[in-house]
Amino acid sequence: MQKIKSLMTRQGLKSPQESMADLSPVENLRIPSKEELRELREQPIDPLAEQEIIDSIEEIYFSNDSFDMVQHELEKLPPELNLKELEEYRDKLKRQQAAVSKKVADLILEKQPSYVKELERVTALQTNLQLAAVICTNARRQLSVAKEGFTEASLGLLANQRRRQLLTVKCVFFFFITSLLLTFKHYSCISELNSKLQDTLEQIEEQLDVALSKTCKHFDVSHYTKVQMAYTLLGKTQTAMDQLHMHFTQAIHNTVFQVVLGYVELCAGNADTKFQKMQYKDLCTHITLDSYIPCLTDLCKALWEVMLSYHRTMQWHEKHDKQESTPIPDDAGAESDELLVDRSYVKKKLEHGLTRIWQDVQLKVKAYILGTDMSNFKYDDFIVVLDVISRLMQVGEEFCGSKSEVLQESIKRQSINYFKNYHRARLEELRMFLENETWELCPVKSNFNIAQLHEFKFMGQCRSPSVSPSRQTVTSTSPAQEELSLFQQYIQEGNPFEMHIEHKDEETEDVLASNGYESDELEKSVYQDYDSDSDVPEELKQDYVDEQTGDVPVKSVSRETIRSRKKSDYNLSKSNAPILTNTTLNVIRLVGKYMQMMNILKPIAFDVIHCVSQLFDYYLYAVYTFFGRNDMYESSGLGLISSRLRTTLNRIQESLIDMEAVGENVGVHGPTEDRKEKVPSPHLSQLVVLTNSGTLYGLAQRVVATESLVFLAEQFESLQSHLDTMMPAAKKPFLQQFYSQTVSTASELRKPIYWIVAAKAIDYEQMLLMMAGVKWDIREIMSQHNVYVDVLLKEFEQFNTRLGDVSRHVRIPLPVSNVLWEHCIRLANRTLVEGYANVKKCSNEGRALMQLDFQQFLMKLEKLTDLRPIPDKEFVETYIKAYYLTENDMEQFIKNHREYSMKQLANLVNVCLGSHINKKARQKLLAAIDDIDRPKR
Repeated sequence: MQKIKSLMTRQGLKSPQESMADLSPVENLRIPSKEELRELREQPIDPLAEQEIIDSIEEIYFSNDSFDMVQHELEKLPPELNLKELEEYRDKLKRQQAAVSKKVADLILEKQPSYVKELERVTALQTNLQLAAVICTNARRQLSVAKEGFTEASLGLLANQRRRQLLTVKCVFFFFITSLLLTFKHYSCISELNSKLQDTLEQIEEQLDVALSKTCKHFDVSHYTKVQMAYTLLGKTQTAMDQLHMHFTQAIHNTVFQVVLGYVELCAGNADTKFQKMQYKDLCTHITLDSYIPCLTDLCKALWEVMLSYHRTMQWHEKHDKQESTPIPDDAGAESDELLVDRSYVKKKLEHGLTRIWQDVQLKVKAYILGTDMSNFKYDDFIVVLDVISRLMQVGEEFCGSKSEVLQESIKRQSINYFKNYHRARLEELRMFLENETWELCPVKSNFNIAQLHEFKFMGQCRSPSVSPSRQTVTSTSPAQEELSLFQQYIQEGNPFEMHIEHKDEETEDVLASNGYESDELEKSVYQDYDSDSDVPEELKQDYVDEQTGDVPVKSVSRETIRSRKKSDYNLSKSNAPILTNTTLNVIRLVGKYMQMMNILKPIAFDVIHCVSQLFDYYLYAVYTFFGRNDMYESSGLGLISSRLRTTLNRIQESLIDMEAVGENVGVHGPTEDRKEKVPSPHLSQLVVLTNSGTLYGLAQRVVATESLVFLAEQFESLQSHLDTMMPAAKKPFLQQFYSQTVSTASELRKPIYWIVAAKAIDYEQMLLMMAGVKWDIREIMSQHNVYVDVLLKEFEQFNTRLGDVSRHVRIPLPVSNVLWEHCIRLANRTLVEGYANVKKCSNEGRALMQLDFQQFLMKLEKLTDLRPIPDKEFVETYIKAYYLTENDMEQFIKNHREYSMKQLANLVNVCLGSHINKKARQKLLAAIDDIDRPKR
């Protein structure tokens, strides 16, 4: 038996009991179908025999549901099994099962009519219950209508009538008491009664005053109506208004004191009562940095409730005056005059009270703002403070039309103090970033835009919830589309100061590429083809498509077009995403933060924009210092740095760079006040290697650095209109000069930075040496060009290959590749001219050989690059043609072509005309060369 059970376990079989347990209740208690019942009834079994079979079933089978029949039957098996006996016992069990199933089927069929009849009764009962529920619901609704429309109305009328009768009786007694007091006031008892009544009246007025003070924090229409009615009956409407303003002033003081005191005591963590005796201004100095923003928010919430109560008070009086402005009979003229006086007094008092209430609010908040030094606040916390104060100023403008000069001045003082320290820290942080930057690509998506960053979300909002309406541009004049004021939005419930922390940074950014680039199978195969492009025949390489449109997405062009563009456009990297670094992204984020502060607080807009310009200045200066500074510029004669760029770099160095900080011990007194505004010059990270010829002298890093600066300049260009709207009119020339003299020069750094690569990528000195070994005074026309041309072209082919290698790691935009090729070709052409100028003897056939060499060079070069026209092509051709000039033409040539050096011009005179002119003429031409003052090109 154990063997049988172990076999069942290995095969994953379950006992019938376990199989039954896995079934759902419906499946476990399945009722046989009609066909099954019919088959069971049609089986010819004797009832007595059937009963005997059922009686032969063991009692244990009817014990409980947990009974394991398989286990029971297996335990009954003998030690030695007999197949025949097992089959007979199995047949017996089958007969017992069939008998039980037939018995169950008979019982089901026998009880089926009763089941159907009972089911019909249950259905009918359910229908009746649903109908009863509908009847009860309708009855209750009708009773409710009857109660409201008849019972309550009738009882209310009866209650009002009873109250009227009681008041009428009281009026009779009051008139009697009044006449009694006037008639018998000379009696002492009457005098005492009069004094007691006066005391009662004073108590009533005191209670009314207490009731009036409660409306200052939580205005209730019914409560205020009763209080005003009572004061009207007393004839003290004007007194009530004077008291009301006093209560509002007291409410403002008590409210702010209790809010600040609560936070101070909470942060102090002890039961010291010394804070309760402090003045409010001194109490504000004990607020901790952690509790500053929650306390400010609660302070503004509490003050909002006071101002809202005042606003609703004014609304009540305006509505009340309109309701009572009905025609008054002539016989009530005296009363009407008195009523008009009261109304006029109340109206003027409320209008004057607006400014007074708001001035009190400003002074309380000002004391709180100036009570804490915010210079060490986190940026986000300081922005929340500005946001809350800006919202409060918006409340003030809607409340009484005030520009909140007190608040603006206090927050401006704190903002300038904070921003000065914050900007200094950010510049130091930027220097640290730049000195640790390895100038690797930051993998952003191809559709990256600064609007996707959290710091620029405010620019996408048509109206910031925390900016005053006076500082917004109204885009719609339709009354239906005008936004509700804060008092209209929150007149019933809510508070305008509840949203600041709750709605902070709810969205997430999605600007980084998941794996550094975005590509698909087509791009991958294209790059594989591009990598093995050396196998493509020269005929196919010769054709090209000159795309003068900048960066073009790889996905939008065919493989053939990509192959044809490879020589001039090294855009074939794995993404057309912007080229920028982590430092670039940090600078952009920082600009967004500065603009947020400027957007909220316009009085410091110029200071902020000036600091924004310094961020760009420092980044530009760092890129130039790291990759573009070289002493060979002046000697190149190529005009690599324009006068505008040189002026910009000098200005940045003088105004922003602390040149004295390098290797200096400042001493105990620290740097001077002037030097505190400057930052030390950054140093290139040692991890960046710019001397390796295999990487084209750090071309990848140079491209990332330079093009990230160009990208940063483009972002600044897109923000110019927004910055211009924030800039004060008197300071706008500064912004215009910053864009025209600094931002626009970013792309000009390409020339000096990439010139260093071009100057080292090709061995121009080797070419000069090879040209020096060529014999130019030949006597026959040569049909074969010189070897130095092939060597030079080989250098260009290797340069082209290495440029392609770099482009697989960093995208090389078309303007960059054009600058690189332009520099290389220009240097090669000038080297050719220098080589020709070193010639000692040259014949006419030698000059023809020079032209042949140069034409061969141009023909092969045009197959390597799409750059047109070839730079300095005329520079070489003109110089070669000058060998054929006469004496008079040469003199004019010297005057007109100052782009050539004195050595090159002197060579033309000595070699070209040396054998054709006398010594005097030669000296004349050489003197003309010496007399010409040639500015460097």
